[in-house]
Amino acid sequence: MKSLLHAFLVLIVLTVLTGLIYPAIVTAIAVVCFPAQAHGSLTYNKGYVTGSRLIGQNFADRKNFWPRPSATNFSAMPSGGSNLNPISSSLRIAVDARRDTFRVANGLSAVDTIPGDMLFASGSGLDPDISPEAARLQINRIARERNFTNDQKAALVSLVKSSIVPRQLGFLGSERVNVLRLNQDVENLEREHAAIHGN
Repeated sequence: MKSLLHAFLVLIVLTVLTGLIYPAIVTAIAVVCFPAQAHGSLTYNKGYVTGSRLIGQNFADRKNFWPRPSATNFSAMPSGGSNLNPISSSLRIAVDARRDTFRVANGLSAVDTIPGDMLFASGSGLDPDISPEAARLQINRIARERNFTNDQKAALVSLVKSSIVPRQLGFLGSERVNVLRLNQDVENLEREHAAIHGN
């Protein structure tokens, strides 16, 4: 009976320590040191939440930069990859369709290389970033669809360049561009130009 009481007390103490106190301390540190990340890395437009920089969205409009494909149609509930193996005919058909769509939409030739992140879905299906090359290949389409002037297109090129996030610590991961943030910056660029020129 005594050992059972000790076991019960240990259970209570460990539950309080690991289930309440430790999470509370870690959460408090996160909120103080990394407030944006602790609150979901949310982005806002005119006071309204437009998304999270950590979760990909389906920007299908030709006026926007397209994200990496998603095997779950960007749904966070069943997030994950397609689990198709490299020799799957379904995967080959999907990749060929994505390649053709990307090539035609962006006016690329048959010899132009399409970056892999525009052809294959990520493991989570919610990757918010694309490679700098994938972003650069979409510039002409976006400038065309938005009827940008040469000056606006030059500003768009600079915007993409400034949006490139370098590798962590200089060697971890790959350079990347956050699609949500880039599309918001493009909207702001267009609004600023309209305000200046009275359009």
